[in-house]
Amino acid sequence: MSPRSSCAPVLVVVFCLFVTAFCKFPSLDHIKAQASDEAQGRAVVELLKRLLGTRSTEFIVSVNSSLSNDSLDVCELRSTKDNKIVATGSTGVAVASGIYNYLKYFCNCHVSWSGDQLDMPRPLPTLTGVLRINTPHRFRYYQNVCTFSYSSVWWDWPRWEREIDWMALNGINLPLAFTGQEALWQEVYQALGLNHTEIEEFFSGAAFLAWNRMGNLFRFGGPLPQSWHVNQLYLQFKILERMRSFGMVPVLPAFSGNIPKGILRLYPEANVTRLGSWARFNCSYSCSYILDPRDPLFLRIGSLYLSQVVKQFGTDHIYNTDTFNEMRPPSSDPSYLSAVSRSVFASMTAVDPQAIWLMQGWLFFSDAAFWKPAQIQALLHGVPLGRMIVLDLFAETEPIFSYTKSFYGQPFIWCMLQNFGGNSGFFGTVESINSGPFKALHFPNSSLVGIGMTPEGIEQNPVMFELMSELAWRKEPVNLSKWVSLYAIRRYGSTQENLIAAWRLLFASVYNCTVSHYRNHNHSPLVHRPSFHMNSGVWYDPSDLYKAWKLIMEAAPSLMSKETFRYDLVDVTRQVLQVLTTSFYQDIVQAFLEQKLPELLIAGGVLVNDLLPELNSLLSSDRNFLLGTWLERARSLALDEKEAQLYDMNARNQLTLWGPNGEILDYASKEWGGLMEDYYAQRWGLFVHTLVECLDSGRPFKQGAFNQEVFQIEKGFIYNNRTYPTKPQGDTYEIARRIFLKYYPQALKTL
Repeated sequence: MSPRSSCAPVLVVVFCLFVTAFCKFPSLDHIKAQASDEAQGRAVVELLKRLLGTRSTEFIVSVNSSLSNDSLDVCELRSTKDNKIVATGSTGVAVASGIYNYLKYFCNCHVSWSGDQLDMPRPLPTLTGVLRINTPHRFRYYQNVCTFSYSSVWWDWPRWEREIDWMALNGINLPLAFTGQEALWQEVYQALGLNHTEIEEFFSGAAFLAWNRMGNLFRFGGPLPQSWHVNQLYLQFKILERMRSFGMVPVLPAFSGNIPKGILRLYPEANVTRLGSWARFNCSYSCSYILDPRDPLFLRIGSLYLSQVVKQFGTDHIYNTDTFNEMRPPSSDPSYLSAVSRSVFASMTAVDPQAIWLMQGWLFFSDAAFWKPAQIQALLHGVPLGRMIVLDLFAETEPIFSYTKSFYGQPFIWCMLQNFGGNSGFFGTVESINSGPFKALHFPNSSLVGIGMTPEGIEQNPVMFELMSELAWRKEPVNLSKWVSLYAIRRYGSTQENLIAAWRLLFASVYNCTVSHYRNHNHSPLVHRPSFHMNSGVWYDPSDLYKAWKLIMEAAPSLMSKETFRYDLVDVTRQVLQVLTTSFYQDIVQAFLEQKLPELLIAGGVLVNDLLPELNSLLSSDRNFLLGTWLERARSLALDEKEAQLYDMNARNQLTLWGPNGEILDYASKEWGGLMEDYYAQRWGLFVHTLVECLDSGRPFKQGAFNQEVFQIEKGFIYNNRTYPTKPQGDTYEIARRIFLKYYPQALKTL
């Protein structure tokens, strides 16, 4: 059976959805696409040219905002007699996502961060009648304030253009647009009277701006060069223009109360609180100064800043700011908390009377001991109902709406967080995300207005984001086994049963974490500083992973021309070696504790001298797993060598020490070629060497002494001045096959 005939009938059943014809929040009615229907149509035409080349002419695109009478996006597709597809939608985003659903389910095509599979049939498959695709969700939100540091910090315009295309294809209409805001803050601070040094000592380095913006830290990794401000401002103008051209509503930044110390020189009477330290940083870099929102100066600074934002960036009336992110308020008095949110909102409405405050709900989870029902309700009700949208940021694992009576009536967006720190490693909660949004929609007196994706880092686990974005257009949960079978077919353009079986195994195991309160930090010993107390648990049966690995290896010879397949072959092999590292670690520890030197030498020798070098070779063979690319992108933004070195230090530090002394060590770990060899493998080599020396000499192992020694390796990596490859090296198939022949039998023995 051909891919087309096996998949085509599915869409008709699955995507013919009804629209909920009722908007609960008239206060959101003014939030709509700014670009004209014609401009949005042109944007989709240009996207299709970038994606499909000459075959883009087989799609006839138009945007007609009157197609939807309730602000809920809809797209209608039909075939013409000459085998073209006519796509009409209520916004550019609706058309783009409608066409992508056609490409997925009728043409078996696929678009992802890790490559595209666009072998379209000729002629295009015919639609019978009109295919109507719509969504019950007003908003489809995307990004996390941390994504701008963990993933997009070094992006140039072509990479941003590609991401915005991906957003449109996946139905995103409410993206965070935080780039370039420091340039405006610089102007505001200068206007207030701060000098150059005071401003320079406030901003963090480029790779840490997310936490500078949230009031967690300052100065570390800085100073920010003036060229950075210019470059980011230029990018933001292009980002906003393109987002709006599709009919998206970009979310812009507002003032949270986080101020430079220099404000105290100018306004010594201001009501300012100095917070305690954050995440083990000392007060050289943390202990931020927070201006009380009830102080008149808050309104002045907040409105001055937002005036600049609106003047430079225009506005779509939705602004994000987060008070008390991972920082406890000075008082739990409900009247104080209501006054705070009322004042923050007033600084927005003073500039934009139609302002809507979008707030991350992370604080309610991260400090649940403080945020009891009375405190949550007070903060939320300081803003008129319908004028705030709360992101239920980690709803797939820690939903807040369910114990706050749907955020006490404020509109909210059910979000999948999925990833912390941009870590590598398979992870998913498919059962939870497949049911959660529908539970939220049908919750008593639900104030749900959308669903979203809020990963701290992207460019990992693309299957989770394809599923999550598609669920925004469904009226009921999908059959996960059927869904992932079709995913496998379109991701590779192949109906090989091995691949379908492999993905079904992965979806039922590693992608289906059901452990309560589990946070995906990649706890694997592979990417953490070695010790005798490492996390060796997994939430799935590794035998399912090994079976999937075997099935994918067997399918490999005929599919190596597909970038999507090569990526997944590397990724599944990487995951297996990550699990096997834990097994070798356990053998090493056991041999040491039992004082068996030969066993220690064997387990440690295989790990350090074979497994980790093989893993580094594998990662280095695919462009998506290269440290060199991350570093080159960072250095490319510099005007001179001094700036290049500063950005290089930022890029390396974030991945490793995350602070001058490992304050958030390995939080943003990545399994990349180059990093594996010069950072993770070096640490493991020192660990094994130290244990062997201890057994040889009869001395006990002292973790404190080891930590001091291994810190020199960690810090040495940041300043090693080595240039890493930016192009893949080696034959992925040959490397993966060699690893499979060596380690598949070893994997089975561990079961």
